[in-house]
Amino acid sequence: MRVLFQERSLPFRLKVVVFRKVFREEKRPADIQFWGNFRIFTFFQKEKIKEMKKNVNILTLSATPIPRTLKMAMSGLKDLSVLDTAPSDRYPVQTYVVEKNDMLTKESIYKELSRNGQIFYLYNNVKGIENEAAHISKLVPEARVCYAHGQMSKTELEKIIEDFVEYKYDILVCTTIIETGIDIPNVNTLIISDAQNYGLSQLYQLRGRVGRSNKIAYAYLTYTPGKTLTDTAVKRLKAIKEFTELGSGYKIAMRDLAIRGAGDLLGGEQAGFIDSVGIDLYTKLLEEAINELKGIKTEDEEDDRSSLLDVDTHIKTDYVTEESVRIEIHKLINTIDNKETLEKVKSELEDRFGKIDEDMLIYMYEEWFEKLANKLEINHVIQTKNQIEIQIPEKFSNKINGEKLFLKMYNINPKFKIRYQFKKIIISLPIINQPKHYVYYITELLQEIINDIE
Repeated sequence: MRVLFQERSLPFRLKVVVFRKVFREEKRPADIQFWGNFRIFTFFQKEKIKEMKKNVNILTLSATPIPRTLKMAMSGLKDLSVLDTAPSDRYPVQTYVVEKNDMLTKESIYKELSRNGQIFYLYNNVKGIENEAAHISKLVPEARVCYAHGQMSKTELEKIIEDFVEYKYDILVCTTIIETGIDIPNVNTLIISDAQNYGLSQLYQLRGRVGRSNKIAYAYLTYTPGKTLTDTAVKRLKAIKEFTELGSGYKIAMRDLAIRGAGDLLGGEQAGFIDSVGIDLYTKLLEEAINELKGIKTEDEEDDRSSLLDVDTHIKTDYVTEESVRIEIHKLINTIDNKETLEKVKSELEDRFGKIDEDMLIYMYEEWFEKLANKLEINHVIQTKNQIEIQIPEKFSNKINGEKLFLKMYNINPKFKIRYQFKKIIISLPIINQPKHYVYYITELLQEIINDIE
């Protein structure tokens, strides 16, 4: 175990652990330990560190926590904080998943060389790495190519890396030794050969080796032409292509959790399938068990409300074909509770899947309306083929300025009608022959009512 930093002048002992080697017993273990490169520690190594001092406080740092650790945090067994503020002047890495071909490799290398940049070419096969480096040299004769791998001597490896940093080479053909601890701002193109063989978190870590300056970086994840990829490999490559924004490590880890499963929370397995019950039900059951052990009474869910509006909430298969992705979209739309989140969800969907149609936008407004109606405790809406009628409960009707409401209704849609009956304000709107779908008008009106009340 290599200790990067150890502070003895403080009233407690502090240690930073960055690499895993052979663990030695310590006479006086640290009170607080910070763990870097957390993913490379095995379950048994982590447990041995904990045994050095029973009440040690451990802060785990990870861009992409392993599934079991993430699940423990989500379930309340560990505390979780997310740092998602990206460094200034950084741009998302442009990520492409493509079949491997020499023309693409050649073009991407020349593109980087044209702006005086450098390239990582990841080829994770020590036996064939020298031949691959020679092949790259033939493709791009003008480029200065070197190669490096973990079986080289320390002196030889350091010399190659130093020469590459000093811009004596244009391309470094290497194994996964670049995964951690490499920060070369001038390298802004990464080409990964046989990307289907890597884990999702590993691909994310590798992609993080580029884009470490104010230049736009490119990552090409290539796979062998004609090779049949496993379902898991396809999911991983789709995920790494999908999550390109800065600070998306948490989302990557969540997707990895869905793909690999949570593993054994109390055992050595760090991943394992939970598809038999589903991740949502698994989380719910685990949360109930933890609350029971803590003596916290679990209340039955009260939100069994059906939709108040009769609108289509179906996501068409020609927009997204995969059922699992459509379920994710439903969950994303379910988060809409104001105009800002609606625009954010709309922008994200259009960025990932293309322009949404009118039906999808109506669905999003319907979800926003449901949230507003819930705030106003509206649990019933009368809807016919000609009009829709909404009753505002008495306790909220008493807080509404009728004159202001009338003016706002008229500005939103002159066809709104209002009456006061049984101490309740009742609002109605014809739903035929309108310039837009009625859900736009009633949602805007409910938002105005809530703004006035609050």
